Amino acid sequence: MKAAAIILSGGKSSRMGTNKALLKINEKTNIERIADILRLLFDEIILVTNDPEPYQFLGVKVVEDHYPGMGPLAGVHAGLMASNYDLNLVVACDMPFVSGELAEALVNNGAHYDAVIPVLNGRQQPLFSVFQKRTADRIGECIKNERLRMKQLLDDLNVLYMTEQELQAYSSVDLDRVFFNMNHPNEYEEAKKWAETNQ
Repeated sequence: MKAAAIILSGGKSSRMGTNKALLKINEKTNIERIADILRLLFDEIILVTNDPEPYQFLGVKVVEDHYPGMGPLAGVHAGLMASNYDLNLVVACDMPFVSGELAEALVNNGAHYDAVIPVLNGRQQPLFSVFQKRTADRIGECIKNERLRMKQLLDDLNVLYMTEQELQAYSSVDLDRVFFNMNHPNEYEEAKKWAETNQ
């Protein structure tokens, strides 16, 4: 697919107490699970992290934030700046059950919008979404003006919001599972159990 996938691994993992991206599920690190799924579809994989050393084993392009300490927006900005493609999937490193099928659907709907944002149970999901490379400049302006909330950015963009019903039309996967993210140790344990029973 003529698009890039940008994996964000910039969080401090303070609630988990250890690096979420490198936690193992079924003998594979979380970040490997994500990268392996996305490699099947995307021509370019970009990992955004300010601590590149632990990720060398992945064999993907690794870039650092241009604006360290400025949260997820800075990660999206760095990934878009490094991308060779107009359309870019953005995914957080703490989502062990990402769906390639759903990623493809988001990208395929992105041509005429600045961003494609899933909405699940009434909540926007910008950390499994699609952004056009051209939005990088707008994101940089937001960061410089300390407008760091994702919603502030999205309010300025031409966004396609896709509901559960629309997403489910493209995929039969369990959306709650796809958008599940691990922030606490109990969520990691839950992810391991679910993965074991669904190998």
